[in-house]
Amino acid sequence: MEKILDIVELIAYEKGLESQVVVELIKECVIKIAQEELSEEAVFSASVDEKERVLRLFQKVVICPDGEEQNLNQIPLSKAKEINSEVSVGDELNYEISLENMSRSAINTLFKMLEGRLQKLLEDKLYEKLKTKIGKIVSGQVVRVDDEENTYVEIDEVRGVLSMKNRIKGEKFKVGDTISCVLKSLRFAKGGMQIELSRTTPKFLIELLTLEVPEIKDGEVVIEGCARIPGDRAKIALSTQNPRIDPIGSTVGTKGVRINAVSQELHGESIDCVEFSESAEMFVAKSLSPASIISVKIEKSENEGEKSKAIVTLTADQKSKAIGRGGVNIRLASMLTGYEIEIKEIGVSELFEAQEKGSENEGKKVGLDALESLFKD
Repeated sequence: MEKILDIVELIAYEKGLESQVVVELIKECVIKIAQEELSEEAVFSASVDEKERVLRLFQKVVICPDGEEQNLNQIPLSKAKEINSEVSVGDELNYEISLENMSRSAINTLFKMLEGRLQKLLEDKLYEKLKTKIGKIVSGQVVRVDDEENTYVEIDEVRGVLSMKNRIKGEKFKVGDTISCVLKSLRFAKGGMQIELSRTTPKFLIELLTLEVPEIKDGEVVIEGCARIPGDRAKIALSTQNPRIDPIGSTVGTKGVRINAVSQELHGESIDCVEFSESAEMFVAKSLSPASIISVKIEKSENEGEKSKAIVTLTADQKSKAIGRGGVNIRLASMLTGYEIEIKEIGVSELFEAQEKGSENEGKKVGLDALESLFKD
């Protein structure tokens, strides 16, 4: 057993495990083997002699009179006195069992159990470490790309999988490349720990911006929302409580240096920055940039789980800008704001009529206000 302790502690040292944790693991394994070899009903304990570096196994037994029928948890008084002369009938005694008498099959089973438990211990430790990184950016080296274009990335001695669906369209990786991804999920399966990586989730864009823009990292600028069509275009909503900071300007950077660095990491994905507004109507109008919007009317949905509608009024020449190529702009605006957006087109003549009517109503209101003032005290 001395060799077992030395070997396992050496492995534990190499893997960064605490020696006491490993010792407890050895004790559990030895006790489990003893129960399988002798009896499931027997009560065993184990301890390490630090001076001699030896593991000792004990069975708790009750002292019974000589000549009485015994079970595995009992020991006759005469035999017990050979161990401790001061004991008497009814006392409990920790009786040492020689580990050298273990069968070869029991020793082999013990080694396999230790190996399995040690591996599980390492996986649990790694799991706890990686669990804190879920939703964060991790980097690793590509070690394999299979026939289905699934990319296997080595991260902290384990392999994560970047599947085709989680990869930006047009990206290709080869063995040896170092890539960054968001750790999307982490779970244990039959084959061990499985790590799912992603470069398409909005969280990846948010984390990249946090790394690139100090104002976002410090909390001066807040990302209120993010919508992406990976590899094509994205929209982010930004806000700040600091009147001296321009949230869009600080995120874009001088000559676009900050936003361009993020765009390059996203395989050339175009990123639109939108200023967030507490007013739903204003937020919808800004999210449809670069289109100029005349008005926005919000219609709340009465059905739970169904999106509310935003009816957007604009002129014919702004319609194509609001919709965008292939409908990308309006789709992203809907994803960003959470509203189903409906476009209502208005002609230039109708716009002038509405403006003239608004001016007349404003004039009437001013006249009525002046008339009412004559009758006030």
